[in-house]
Amino acid sequence: MPFLKRSTLIATVSALSLFSQISTAEVLSEAVPEIKIPLAKKPTSRPMTVAYVPYLKKYYIADGGLAAPPGDPLGSMSQSEVHVYDENGKYLSSAKPGLDNRSIYYNTNTHQLESVTYNISSEAGFGPNTGIFSLVLNEDGSLKGDSKDITGHNPAFGSPATIPSYDAERNVYYAKQGRSNLVRIVESPKREKAGEIKLDLDQAGARFDEVSHYFTAYTGVSGEELALLDVDHKAVLIFNLDGKFVAKSSLPPTLKLRSQNHINGTGYSNGLFFVYYETEGEFGTYYGFRIQK
Repeated sequence: MPFLKRSTLIATVSALSLFSQISTAEVLSEAVPEIKIPLAKKPTSRPMTVAYVPYLKKYYIADGGLAAPPGDPLGSMSQSEVHVYDENGKYLSSAKPGLDNRSIYYNTNTHQLESVTYNISSEAGFGPNTGIFSLVLNEDGSLKGDSKDITGHNPAFGSPATIPSYDAERNVYYAKQGRSNLVRIVESPKREKAGEIKLDLDQAGARFDEVSHYFTAYTGVSGEELALLDVDHKAVLIFNLDGKFVAKSSLPPTLKLRSQNHINGTGYSNGLFFVYYETEGEFGTYYGFRIQK
């Protein structure tokens, strides 16, 4: 083989090898804990997800799973709270916006703190106060204990227990379906799903009953957009938007996860993947892990 062709071939192979390394190099093989948020109050129900509002430098942890009881004199308002912490994890305040929260996030398009409630799809039967809401904030970042309706129930979200993550760039939600590898793409307020992603759990070495049942995080990192908690193997699995497995980031082996971590106690905000550690502290602790460079 002529030297030039051989050199070109070697260079091409080397470039492809380097490209392959670069495409997976952003995922940290071991997740790095960057913040710890000890819960200062007993959750009114179950801690669901975590949001961060950058201009306020505050974290918001939403409780969920506490729907209003029949005959509730408050008019079908959930008693679940949302708790406010500063950027270092210090507790500041709590409020009751009246929602059975599933997902809480900061929308950079609307510049609002927003919540997706339980049973947004009404698959579990129609109920009041379900949909997507904005949470009303005071100037100091505390909550007013009020919310404003954005959209009502939407069957496109599928599973009533889904904890959707929001992609502000594409203005879509990724709604993981319960005990499966399926993630629905939803363009709210359109009432039919825009698409569906099948996560390649086999390639990741996991089964559907070993991972988070209802939550897949959107990271905003190109080619590594979706992050899924593997509870049984104590890792975060990274996929692209085609569902292809990219890499995993291992969580500390000392982290004690419980069966409830399949259902809630997770989140993604401020570039960190959050995991609820129920047995640490009086009311449990949220750890925020860096999983990508």
